[in-house]
Amino acid sequence: MQDVVEKVYEQVVARNRGEVEFHQAVHEVLESLGPVIAKHPHYAEGALLERIVEPERQIMFRVPWVDDAGQVHVNRGFRIEFNSALGPYKGGLRFHPSVNAGIIKFLGFEQIFKNALTAQGIGGGKGGSDFDPHGRSDAEVMRFCQSFMTELSRHIGPSTDVPAGDIGVGGREVGYMFGQYKRLRNSYDAGVLTGKGLAWGGSLVRTEATGYGAVLFAQSMLSTKGESLEGKKVIVSGAGNVAIYAIEKAQQLGATPITFSDSSGYVVDEAGVDLELLKQVKEVERGRVADYVERRPGARLVTDGSVWDVPGDVALPCATQNELDGDAANTLLRGGCGVVSEGANMPSTPEAVEAFQKAGILFGPGKAANAGGVATSALEMEQNAGRTRWDFATAEAKLTGIMTDIHDSCVAAAEEYGRPGDYVLGANAAGFTRVADVMIAHGIV
Repeated sequence: MQDVVEKVYEQVVARNRGEVEFHQAVHEVLESLGPVIAKHPHYAEGALLERIVEPERQIMFRVPWVDDAGQVHVNRGFRIEFNSALGPYKGGLRFHPSVNAGIIKFLGFEQIFKNALTAQGIGGGKGGSDFDPHGRSDAEVMRFCQSFMTELSRHIGPSTDVPAGDIGVGGREVGYMFGQYKRLRNSYDAGVLTGKGLAWGGSLVRTEATGYGAVLFAQSMLSTKGESLEGKKVIVSGAGNVAIYAIEKAQQLGATPITFSDSSGYVVDEAGVDLELLKQVKEVERGRVADYVERRPGARLVTDGSVWDVPGDVALPCATQNELDGDAANTLLRGGCGVVSEGANMPSTPEAVEAFQKAGILFGPGKAANAGGVATSALEMEQNAGRTRWDFATAEAKLTGIMTDIHDSCVAAAEEYGRPGDYVLGANAAGFTRVADVMIAHGIV
């Protein structure tokens, strides 16, 4: 690291003790900014770097709720409103036992640059709770969401902060939260949440967007080599929304996804994933990957090892942060992998990223490759503001255009700063300069 950014990183570690994911995210961005600061030293003035790594607002609150047996539970709720230079805070809500302040802070920091890359006038934020909706009844989830929104509603609004879904937060949870927000505010502000149902302000393609976007980014990277996804074998992790629709788009583009996973293990289906069966198991039945194997001849469930042990041409990590480490990266490389496009947020460890870059393969970092979800959320906000709804083809065409623009911005920035083909540098530099220029224009705020 350059001295000018190393000092900032040391301050982040000292101020945010134990928040290792946040440290990792900040380090990854700052490490890329040496060439940017060298070419444009004014970015190091006015404590701009110190300001961009410090959230504008951090909100933590208790969430009491009652289960079906009458027992009271208390969870923690979070909302990190990180940076509003480009527009209202925008970022998902995650309901998962692993959620803590450091996780939300890392996600919110990443969201700043991801949102900037979309060029849609949205700032960066993130939120969630350590509540686990898995195994809970609809009534329990509703009571939790209503309690969560009772506090969160004080801090959000269509022009202030617009949450969406993330891990553990789908259409059901968004519906319960929106209903409570409407009840508390006595106002039908459709633009206050995204990921809504189609009947009450949602957008077509929002469900598919993150998975579709990761695949479209992979296709754009391949196009720089005169290649496409046609005929490629694809290794996918996860079995949630992102993974399912990454599989769908990969199949549409002629590739053959052969894996998916959840916390119980991973499935290998050499004939190609049966997408309709996977949707039935995960979206309708809320089942486990083992349920797929029981109904799919030829598919096998592996409960030890890693999904990255499976050889393939393209890898799409779509599960969670730091799921793909250095050893897994080297295994993927030995298996012939030439493209990695991150569908999850920071799923590759620094050691994995280093291995991919050293090998010279095409590597799309999450802040660029998985920006399709937030991009389509912003498109949902646009439709809400105009009280209209686009058809699927229109929304998908807009998503495709945005992902192409993000890819091209990363390529141009990497070339500008002397590292052609380095999508990590390109994404960080392009996102940072867009935010930094506006922060300078707004003064010391």
